[in-house]
Amino acid sequence: MLRSADNLKRFSTRVREFFGNHGCKVRFFMTWISSLKSFGDREFFAVESLFRSHPDACLVIVSNSMDSESGSLVLKPFLDKRFKLIAIKPDFDYLFKDTHAEKWFKGLKKGNVSPGEVSLGQNMSNLLRLALLYKFGGIYMDTDVIVLKRFTRLRNVIGAQTIDLETRNWSRLNNAVLIFDKKHPLLFKFIEEFALTFDGSKWGHNGPYLVSRVVSRVNGRPEFNFTVLPPPAFYPVDWSRIRSFFRGPRDKVHSTWLHKKLEQIKSESFAVHLWNKQSREIKVESGSIINYIMLDCCVFCNSSSSSL
Repeated sequence: MLRSADNLKRFSTRVREFFGNHGCKVRFFMTWISSLKSFGDREFFAVESLFRSHPDACLVIVSNSMDSESGSLVLKPFLDKRFKLIAIKPDFDYLFKDTHAEKWFKGLKKGNVSPGEVSLGQNMSNLLRLALLYKFGGIYMDTDVIVLKRFTRLRNVIGAQTIDLETRNWSRLNNAVLIFDKKHPLLFKFIEEFALTFDGSKWGHNGPYLVSRVVSRVNGRPEFNFTVLPPPAFYPVDWSRIRSFFRGPRDKVHSTWLHKKLEQIKSESFAVHLWNKQSREIKVESGSIINYIMLDCCVFCNSSSSSL
């Protein structure tokens, strides 16, 4: 996982050529640190929803497994429809250069930094998304995020996951969707925090908790020009209640609630985070909120709605 693509055309060149050749005005990034086999219906549909809302977008999937002959076959349906996407192996040395992550990464490779008990891939993904946006600018989204509408009016934003019901201020942020300009100072602070406080044994410490810590410290300082969007923007349902979005109507009262909730999401949300760990094994029931969203956001619209 930690090897850089030294023997291939340089990562930076491939990314810049891809963006330049396609005249990309809307730049999306995803990361995929797992095997090609595990890139399933859910991940495929996340890409579908992205292009349904942004048919003019360019998507770079940074991945070792996807940047392969077999990976090209997975992405072929999108390329056949002339959507602009590419999978490229990461060059960590290039991406981390001239940031605090550079020294941290060298220490990791030498064995001077303990990777901890949490998946190293998960923590590398947390850092990789920050470095990608810092180097290139654009939009990062997880592969369990369904896009509902265009992001193009959003600039330098991060989403709140939860709010304090008394103060109405955010209580936790999340890093599943990030939209930032190239070399934004908040991204630099995020990367610095990752390198200086890395703990591989605490879930979330280097991800959602990290962005929450940093924003709480810099919030209100004029040199950090960014916006925290309320939970409905990207996280209209919390992880503890995601199951309710997969359930079909149980009775008339429940059906009314589902339709009201769906209309609220269509009005207030740009995307829906599916909280993969909590919902991966849940079947999409007919008439559920996710069922309706899938029908609205599909490109191919020929897959089983229960397989997400």
